Amino acid sequence: MTAISMQWADRNLSEYGKRIGELKDRFPKVLPRIVNQVGNRAKTVVIRELTKQTGLPRATIVRAIGNPSTAHPGKLYYDMTTRGGNIRLKFLRPKETPAGVVARPFGKPTLYPGSFMRGGHFPDRKDVSRFNGHVYYRLNRSGTKITFARSGVFIPKEMTTGATSAAFHRIAAPLLKERVGAALNKLVP
Repeated sequence: MTAISMQWADRNLSEYGKRIGELKDRFPKVLPRIVNQVGNRAKTVVIRELTKQTGLPRATIVRAIGNPSTAHPGKLYYDMTTRGGNIRLKFLRPKETPAGVVARPFGKPTLYPGSFMRGGHFPDRKDVSRFNGHVYYRLNRSGTKITFARSGVFIPKEMTTGATSAAFHRIAAPLLKERVGAALNKLVP
């Protein structure tokens, strides 16, 4: 499991000083609410970017990230933890061709030569119910041993690199500072 981590408090607590402590004492639900709102906004951006970056459907990314809203009085954090190993080609819009299967990892069409989704000889190939839409390749020449074809897409790795990580940091830090500053000015002037 991998998480994007950003320590906002280290950089900004000195700016607000004792006002943060007073806000936590007088209004204990305000900061957790702000943390969850900003975290949810950042999560939306992360899901959007991760969908583009991996080539996976949005629903798959949403299931992989889950619901990280964990900030409540006494605990002020929002952990976006994800899971997902080497993703099978079934989830990357595969299409079978005579040369193999074409799938879209990282949003780009890629040919996996020798892989297959159906049984029989071309052009009269038939669906095999046991395959359930998965893509396979042979481990031996006789074809008695087959295994899943994998894409090389790892959701945790992609979530912490590239455009996804940049989008998280671009949205979360400034928005959190803005919202905390507004709450402090309104409630603890």
